[in-house]
Amino acid sequence: MAHYARVNGLTKIVEQVIVADEDFINDLPDKDFWIQTSYNIKGGVYYDLESGEPVEDQETAINEEAGRQRKNFAGLGYTYDSEKNAFIPPKDNAFFSWKLNEETCLWEAPVKKPDDGKIYEWDESNTKWVETDK
Repeated sequence: MAHYARVNGLTKIVEQVIVADEDFINDLPDKDFWIQTSYNIKGGVYYDLESGEPVEDQETAINEEAGRQRKNFAGLGYTYDSEKNAFIPPKDNAFFSWKLNEETCLWEAPVKKPDDGKIYEWDESNTKWVETDK
């Protein structure tokens, strides 16, 4: 059993994600629109299902099955980019300044988030991270 995303042939937007056997997918009349995706990958990093930590041998983990090569686990509304062979999450329309990281296929702020243990939220109008007590 594996996860598969059904991608709209025109828009390349993910419309459905299911768990199925490969034989089931191969028997579908629209099998070419179903693309395997891996539940444990984000930003091109494969995570151990039990610990939630990145696996040590990333190269082996990612090359082990085709679905793990698609940068991110597909979700509804994600876009499949066939040139990158990646699922890209939708961009939050409130964050106009954020750009797509071509390596991870994730949206990133133009300024790196501070890594000091405090909680921050993005202030788009000033394009900076602001400390919050939430």
